[in-house]
Amino acid sequence: MQLIDGLAISKIIKEELKVEVQKRTSQGFKRPHLAAVLVGSNGASVTYVNAKVKACEEVGFDSTLVQLSEDATETEIIEAINGLNNNSNIDGYIVQLPLPKHINEKKVLQTIDASKDVDGFHPTCLGKMMLGLPTFLPATPMGIITLLERSNIETKGKHAVVIGRSHIVGLPVSVLLQRNHPFGNCTVTLCHSHTKNLEEICMQADIIVAAVGIPEFVKGSMVKNGAVVIDVGITRVQDDSKKSGFRLLGDVEFATASEKASFITPVPGGVGPMTIVSLMQNTLLAAEGKLAN
Repeated sequence: MQLIDGLAISKIIKEELKVEVQKRTSQGFKRPHLAAVLVGSNGASVTYVNAKVKACEEVGFDSTLVQLSEDATETEIIEAINGLNNNSNIDGYIVQLPLPKHINEKKVLQTIDASKDVDGFHPTCLGKMMLGLPTFLPATPMGIITLLERSNIETKGKHAVVIGRSHIVGLPVSVLLQRNHPFGNCTVTLCHSHTKNLEEICMQADIIVAAVGIPEFVKGSMVKNGAVVIDVGITRVQDDSKKSGFRLLGDVEFATASEKASFITPVPGGVGPMTIVSLMQNTLLAAEGKLAN
């Protein structure tokens, strides 16, 4: 079994981005500028946004945090988004999800200027992705493909099973894995809560992408020998033995799955760092007026 070290790979890409930013600024161009809209004080969201701010500092980007209270109205959030849409100094931005339950998430996401949507969630971005047109790719799926590419994992002709059909991870990564691309060309089975015989389907998979949001859902018994396992999930589980009071678990039972997998991502330190670095890559594309292919 070989560990797919997303943290190490993300550090390499950050260094590459840092060099590109230095080239831009030496030519008189401004530094790329990434903004984030954070509504409320959800612990995981705050941690994630802070990690994005730190990553911006590391690669030489400017960053802006727009923080709104938990009880902010939909109108207030949309006003903040329109402010970013109209700010020519902002190259790209993200709206941190999940939003509070009283907010219409779909309405908010559609307010984002697609040319600045470095998270790739806008219907225009997703539609272009489906058609194979240049666009910002959703950050987590993009990070997953980069992990496969940087780890030299063959995907052509492989059977990939994606567990989870969210518009954030499951659905877009299933599209990217099957597209005609050096790190695509898979035959993809997309599974969800109503899929029958899930264990049997997973046992046929050369590549498993677990994005179901249930801690340790994928057991070793669901993984065939030599499969590649990508664990997207990250859930805080109470653990009084830890100083923090919790521990982080992925969607894969690492102890049993790692005994059978040829490659596997850890949690934390696997997909998470790649999501952040993908945002950085999209922001650089936005600053350069380019789109991902």
